[in-house]
Amino acid sequence: MKPILFETTIFGWPFFLPTYGVFLAFAFLAALWLALRSARRTKIPGDAILDLWIAALVSGIVGAKLLLYVLDLDYYVENPRAILTGLRSAGVFYGGFAAALITCVVMVVRRGISGWKVADIAAPSIALGQAVGRLGCFAAGCCYGRPTTLPWAVTFTDPEAHRITGVPLDVPLHPSQLYLSAADLALFAVLLVLSRRKRRDGQLFLWYVILYAALRTALEFTRGDPRGMLWGFSTSQYIAVATALTAVVPLWLRGRRAAAGRRPAAR
Repeated sequence: MKPILFETTIFGWPFFLPTYGVFLAFAFLAALWLALRSARRTKIPGDAILDLWIAALVSGIVGAKLLLYVLDLDYYVENPRAILTGLRSAGVFYGGFAAALITCVVMVVRRGISGWKVADIAAPSIALGQAVGRLGCFAAGCCYGRPTTLPWAVTFTDPEAHRITGVPLDVPLHPSQLYLSAADLALFAVLLVLSRRKRRDGQLFLWYVILYAALRTALEFTRGDPRGMLWGFSTSQYIAVATALTAVVPLWLRGRRAAAGRRPAAR
């Protein structure tokens, strides 16, 4: 739609502000604000949350880009200049999620903080950040949808969007980015409700992983951008199913232990 928010010349040098970058900044700040509020209620030090958030941002961006390049390795080997263009796209969420998760696990262990408490703080914040960030994807044209004749189809016309992301121009497409943004916002609302009914640490984060995986798997069918396909399913769908199944196990085990702890002792 509008990949470049504005551009100008400063001292003879061209300067431009990418719309995706602006939304990414808003997403980061909104998520951090919510995480700091939640941390105060759980007595987790705010400076620890800030450090984790910055580390997660940096590692998440790196991980998202790396998985993007890995999935289309042959293309980037044949077109090395496209690597620079890829730096301006969103990358693959699950690559960023895995990198940020590993980074945060290392940091909470070193700091002696409850990892499950931090994860529960992060879950609604991540969903909120995703809802905002996907609007940046829509503006840039990345993560675009399949052609459609639906009345709410969107048509990209900016040549810069095509150059950066490869989005087809003058073709009605599913607004997949808006679908994902709305789904993330709904997930955020669900997690807020669940947070008031949480019975044990880690429950909120695990439900986030499961519910996001379900939403992502369903909405991937509306996507039209190249992102690695195998037997009719995208790489993200396979990763989503794997992460959901991985999250189900500890969610069930922790629930079973909590139920066992509430049972009256045998006489």
